[in-house]
Formats: sequence, structure tokens, C-alpha cells
Amino acid sequence: MLDAPALFSLGAGSKTARVADAPVVAAGKLLLRDGRPFYIRGVTYGTFAPDEKGDQFPSQEKVTADFRAIAANGFNTLRSYTVPPDRVLDAASDCGLHVLAGLTWEQHVTFLDDRVLAQDIRRNVRQQVESCRGHESILGFTIGNEIPASIVRWHGRKNIERFLWELFDISKTAFPQALATYVNFPTTAYLELPFLDFAAFNVYLENEAKLSAYVKRLQNIAGDLPLVLAEIGLDSRRNGEIAQAHSLEWQIRTAFREGCAGAFVYAWTDEWHRGGQPIEDWDFGLTTRDREPKTALHTVRSVMGEIPFKRSRQWPKISVVVCSYNGSSTIRDTLDHLARLDYPNYEIIVVNDGSTDATPEIAKQYDVRLISTANQGLGQARNEGLAAAHGEFVVYIDDDAYPPPPWLKYLALAFLRSDHVCIGGPNLVPPEDGWVGQCVADSPGGPLHVLLTDDIAEHVPGCNMAFRRSRLAEIGGFDPLYRAAGDDVDVCWRLQEKGWTVGFAAAAMVWHHRRATVRRYWRQQIGYGKAEALLERKWPERFSALGHMSWSGQIYGRGLPRPAIASRPRIYQGTWGLSPYQGLYRPAPNHALSIALTPEWLLVAAAMLGLGVTGLLVPPFGWAFAPFAVMAAISLTQALRGAMEAKYLVRARDLPLHAKVQSFSLIFFFHLLQPAARLWGRLKHGLTPWRRRRAYPLPSPANLAISIWSETWRPADAWMRDLERGLEKADAIVARGGDYDDWDLRVRGGLLANARLSMAVEDHAGGKQLLRFLTSFHPTRLLPILGTVAVIVGTSAGVEGSWPAACIVAAFLLGLAAQARADWNMAAGQISAALDAMKRREPFFADDKNAEWANDKNSADPMTAADAAE
Repeated sequence: MLDAPALFSLGAGSKTARVADAPVVAAGKLLLRDGRPFYIRGVTYGTFAPDEKGDQFPSQEKVTADFRAIAANGFNTLRSYTVPPDRVLDAASDCGLHVLAGLTWEQHVTFLDDRVLAQDIRRNVRQQVESCRGHESILGFTIGNEIPASIVRWHGRKNIERFLWELFDISKTAFPQALATYVNFPTTAYLELPFLDFAAFNVYLENEAKLSAYVKRLQNIAGDLPLVLAEIGLDSRRNGEIAQAHSLEWQIRTAFREGCAGAFVYAWTDEWHRGGQPIEDWDFGLTTRDREPKTALHTVRSVMGEIPFKRSRQWPKISVVVCSYNGSSTIRDTLDHLARLDYPNYEIIVVNDGSTDATPEIAKQYDVRLISTANQGLGQARNEGLAAAHGEFVVYIDDDAYPPPPWLKYLALAFLRSDHVCIGGPNLVPPEDGWVGQCVADSPGGPLHVLLTDDIAEHVPGCNMAFRRSRLAEIGGFDPLYRAAGDDVDVCWRLQEKGWTVGFAAAAMVWHHRRATVRRYWRQQIGYGKAEALLERKWPERFSALGHMSWSGQIYGRGLPRPAIASRPRIYQGTWGLSPYQGLYRPAPNHALSIALTPEWLLVAAAMLGLGVTGLLVPPFGWAFAPFAVMAAISLTQALRGAMEAKYLVRARDLPLHAKVQSFSLIFFFHLLQPAARLWGRLKHGLTPWRRRRAYPLPSPANLAISIWSETWRPADAWMRDLERGLEKADAIVARGGDYDDWDLRVRGGLLANARLSMAVEDHAGGKQLLRFLTSFHPTRLLPILGTVAVIVGTSAGVEGSWPAACIVAAFLLGLAAQARADWNMAAGQISAALDAMKRREPFFADDKNAEWANDKNSADPMTAADAAE
């Protein structure tokens, strides 16, 4: 048993500072007080047996002794499961403790089936909040705690979310300064509650790696809200006091390492009553029922004194690079916050990329290294910063963004605990941007991150990205081709092409100003369209035939386009709803309808409108007005959905009606404007559906059947990888067949036709092989659609005797066939050229006459040497 006086250093008669008057507010992924991060170092308190008056808290003497001991052991917040009376709140305030008070109501029954009961719940919640309105110790309220999964399943997810919104609104109306949250748990993690001040989850996992992975998942569920673990702990009765202490140590460290804004240890004492009965077979407390300290109390006190980061940790040097071109209106804000970072070992490099405003003069007022160059564009400016950096890691932030104090520590810790070569974090709209900035954030086209898993990214935006300096230098830094945008996408793809990974750290957030006017938003989206055109020339395989960029991962953030027609999200809940970890899964939009989410949709709509106008002169074409009307309705519906689901409008409780209408209209307008601007930028810079690459002579016969004899045996996948690389070097756009496909490679020809390649390998004596390749014609989905429509229209025109229209349709069909042949010609020609090159190299790596070719391949691609060794 530990020495009680040492742990309970505040005995009777001792005093502590009262709780601070400044309220705690939610800001992005952090809680702030007086503008500084506030981390909840919490412990749960109760529930206790009620006395004869129904008071569910111990005597005042015991409460005071408990609270003094809680404060003495490093806690700053306690969580109660009922609203405390004034005497308890006063004692908490005297001891410098905040209180997260639980609002009690009948959440374990089907409460929405009884309108009277639901109304009573609303009334009781209001009364409970009003009973302690304005008290300085109140941090906030939990409007509910672990509504059972079966109850949620019974009422339906949307109905529960709507009811919790009502309780949240009641709480905020009665006590606006107090935070409000709902305490969720893994079996109902699919509830979407973006209106909360912070996300809270009860999580009990007895494995450090699993807890770390699950907290990463919860961070993505929380989105741009702070995340708090409302209960963590271990039962010492079943596991022993030593195991409890050890478990709580890594649970607390893991929570804060993964960016949680706070955590509550369950519980202060083993004394616990539930349902009017004392619970005697669980001992989760840090102290016994007699308030004797356990081993875990000493451990927790030590850990709480170091959060969120260990004091003894040695932090690597980091170079922070700010690239600016005429950024005088925002760069002062950036440099002010960079100067106040909570990090012991960093330098700031400002690259003035030929600014004509006061940017360099502002930068000279700060302790930074200023590099001024002629205007060379963003990609080269980033390279100037890389060349000047001395840190082990180089971090980039835009001149219209600024970080919170712990930003670099979260990035450094993510690097130290992983092999990622690049790590990024969220970029959130700052509160001072006002309603226009919030509307832009809820509109499509923003700088969003794309995740493959909860902590591995496909892309992180350049306004908040960090690198291992040596790895970034190894690939030559950023491509100077990208002068304003696209450099971040390109560098992420190049790093991944090397076999390295890009990471995501949810806690490493920055505030990033959005465009403040419609004109600036329009120009930004045109610039993004230009960047996509540049990217497509370098990475054609990552773009669709229409010209739209495709991602393997899931895009996260506000303002995502909402499909007008989409499959309903499904809840993974297990048989009979008994899965311990349930989640919400949104199926991808139907492939045929997903084009409606792309800017190229507007091109198709314009074509239908043009055809309909032609129909005023040639009547059979008048039918095109009907699909145009349908397409316009789909676009308007998507914009309407986007505006209805905007987070700003969900969270803006006190916004006047006229302001809500104004914001709704602007978001709706931006959802229509963005694809038009992006399309204009693409078309202006050559990214068109009708773009072409060099043609190849059409081989004969149409279905290529080629055989290659090899004197050297190699695995089938090695042959295919080599052929794939040969096609890529010939500028072919190649895709691999999937697990259920009977073809091996597909080469894109154009909008109408592709070529598919299949391979068979015959093994012969002496380690020799005969490789058989078959290339076949494969139409895209667009070819039969256009052909069918044209046949129907042509037939209709012929029946009606409109021969001019019939001739136009016939000409269109001939042109369609010619274009399909041209697409096939290009794809099949590229395959034929690659196979001919392979023939000329045979026998593959067999003797010295191939050494020169082998050396060339090895220097170009490190995988080839491994293939040869196999």
C-alpha cells in the first residue's frame, strides 16, 4: 500500500486556487482557455448511494476531502453522472476543479415511443441545466451517456440524432457558456453528431496497439471536433493493482499522444452504486471504498503531470518553411503564431517568391531566415526552403494559415513513432473568417486530405505537410512545374511510387483561411483546374478518360459533393445488432451516376442543350431537352443536398433567419459554381475528354495473338510487371486486372475503346518458357450508350420521314465507329510495341549480350534486380 499522506497532500484546512473564471471553449481539435490549450486531466466521481433526501453525493466533509485529494493528484476536471448540487459545485470550485455534469434521463427505454415521456425528458434536461446555470466550476454537460445499441436500432439512427440535437439545443440555450457533448461508445459509434462542442467516447481496451488504432479511428469520426475519452480504466479486482497501474499509464499516454483533448480515468473510488444497489464485484477506482490509495493513483499522478507529452523526450530539429507571394495581408498572423509554438528546437524560413507587396518587410520583423528570389512559383519556392533547411524534418505551412502551439510536437511525435516519409494534418477554417469563410469551407473544392486507412494517407494538402528532409531531397524536392497548386498531390504520388508511405496525424491541425469573396473562390477553382491539367500530363493513369482525377482512398473534410442519387449508408452492426464495434459505411455512388459529381458532367449537359436547340430546326433532336432537364435537376439536387448538410448551418444555433437563408443560398451557389470553374480551368489548359496522344498503326489481325519464346525461366508476375513498366515508359495508361477479372492488363485508348491483354505461360524442359499474349477490343461504357441512343433517334427520324435528321445520325454513328477504331488503334499499338520490344530483348537476362539492357533497367527501376534474382 502506498503512503497516503504523500498522495493526499492537501489535507484538512489546505486551500487551492479557485477554478479560473475564463470559460473553456472548443476550437478545432483543441479545447482552449484564455487562448491556450486546455487538456482535460479528468477522473469520474460517482454514482453514490442517495441519502434520505435523494442526494446522490457523499457528505460535504467527504466531498471536500475527495476534491482536495483529486486536485492534489494532478486532476483538473471531474465527471459526475448526475448534476451536482451547489454545495458540491462550490467545493469543486474551491479546489480548482472543473465539472462535466451528466444529465440524467430515461435513455435505456424506448423513450421516443411515448410522446409524453419524450417531452418530460426535454423539460427535465432544461431544469437540470438551469439548476447550475452560471456556476464557475461547470465545464459542460453530457446530454446523454451510452444509449444502448438496441434502442438506437429500434428508433433509427436519424431519429436519435435529431433528439440529441434537441437536447443539445436545450442545454446551450439554458447555459450558453457551458460546453455540451454526448458520451458515445463503440456499439453506436456510427451516430453523426457534428453539432456537439466536442466528441466523447467511453473506451475500454486492454491492448495498447488496439487502443492507439481505435483512437485514430475516433479522431476521423470526430472530424474537426476535439476528442475526449470520457472513460478509460481497468478493474483491479480481476487484474490486480499492478496491472491496473500499468494499464492506466499506457491508456493515458496513448490518449494524449493520439491528440485527444482530454481523458477521464474511471474512477476515483471503488465505491459505486447503480440502480439503487452497491456494486461490490468491480474495483475500478484509484482508491478503495475507504479512500485508501491504490498503486494506480501514484502512476496516474505522475503521468497526468506530463501530459500531453513526456518532459524527458528529446525533440528533433524541425525547419518550418513559409512560402509567400504577395501574402502581406495574412503572413503576419502566420509568423505571430509560429513564434509562439510550444517546441524547443525549430527554425523558421520564409521564402519570399518575388512579392511586390510588404511581405519581405513584415518577415524582417521576426526571428526568421528570409530568402528572397524572383517569382518562380510555389514548387520552386518550396525547394528553396528545402535547400536552406537544417532540420531533420522540414514542415511547410502556407502564408494564409497559422498553427496552434502544440502543432510541431504532434508532427514530430508522429514521425518518431512511424516510418512515414511525409505526414500531414487537418486544415480548418478559423473562426475569424466569418460567415463567408464558413460557407466556402462547406463548399466543394477545398484543400482536403485523402486517407487509405485511419493514419495512412494518399494525399495531404500542402498548407500543412511535413517531410523527412533526406527523403524529400532524395526525390528531388517539389516539381517546379507547379507554380500555384498541384505540387502537393505530385509529391505525395512520387513518394508513394518509391514504396514509401504518407501519414496523417489528426491532432496536427492548422487554421487555414478560406477565400473571402466569390471572385477569389472562382479564381482559386480555375487554378485547381489548371493544376489538374498539369498533373494529368504527368500522371495520366490517375485520371479517367473524361479527365477526372480518381482516388483510391476516402476524401475527408467539409464541403464534399453529395450525389443526388446515392445508396443509403449502412450500419455494420453484426447479427442481431450485437457487434461490439459498429460503424457507418457509405457505399460509393453508382458508377454510372458518379459522373454527375464531376465537372465534365457540365460538358455532357451542354451537349444535350445544344442538341435540343438543334431540335428547334431538326425536330427529332428536340428530345435532348428532356435529358438536359434531368441533368439540370440532378445538379440542382446535389447543390441543395450540399447546402442542407452544411456543418456551419448545423452549428450556427443563434444565427438569425435572414443570415441562415443568406448562408444557405451562398453554399448552394458555390456548389454550382465550383464544377464550372474547375471545368474551365481544365479545358483552358488542355485537360479535355477529347485530348489525344500519339497514334500507333493498327496491328493485323484485330485480336492480337503473339507468342514469345524465352530461354530463361521467370515467374508469370515478373513478366507482367516488366511488360507493365514497358507500357508505362511508352506513355500508355495501364490498369491491372482485379481479383475477379479474366484479363491481366488494360490499356486506355480513349473515351470509346480500350485494349485488354491476357497472358498464358507454357513451361518447357530446361527452364524454357513460351509466353502467349492475346489483345482484345474492349468498349468503354460510353460507346454502347451513345450507339444505342443514336440508333433509337435515327430509327425514329426514319419512321417520321425526317431524312436530314436520319443522315446526321448516320454520320454520327460512322464517326463513332471511326473514333472507337482510333482509340483501339492507339491502345493496341502501344501493346504491340511493348511486346515487340520484349521480343527483341529475348532471351531475358540470359547472357552477356543482354547485360547492357539489364544495367539500364536496374538503374531505372530497383525492382528489376530483385526480379532477376528470383
